[in-house]
Amino acid sequence: MSTMLYQPDGRTRELRPSNGVHWTREELQDLVGGPIEEVCTIDGRFMVVNDLGKLQKLELNIPATRLYIHGRKDVIMGNAVVVDTRLELDEPEEAVR
Repeated sequence: MSTMLYQPDGRTRELRPSNGVHWTREELQDLVGGPIEEVCTIDGRFMVVNDLGKLQKLELNIPATRLYIHGRKDVIMGNAVVVDTRLELDEPEEAVR
């Protein structure tokens, strides 16, 4: 599993969640700078973006927009986190005691 951060300035970097398996909501919110929204990419992966990116007038993210399934008619603003599987976005279930 691979997680990539796409930044508006064109830089990308590979990331790992703090627990090594699943991203927490707080981690994703920190990475995108606000409340999160999950969207799909053109190749079937999942992208997490700032739900208020357009309202907050964040910087246009051309690399993420090119990956966005609706990138021809909509844009991604601010940082975007792309994961391979939906499982990476789900927090692990609490152990039953």
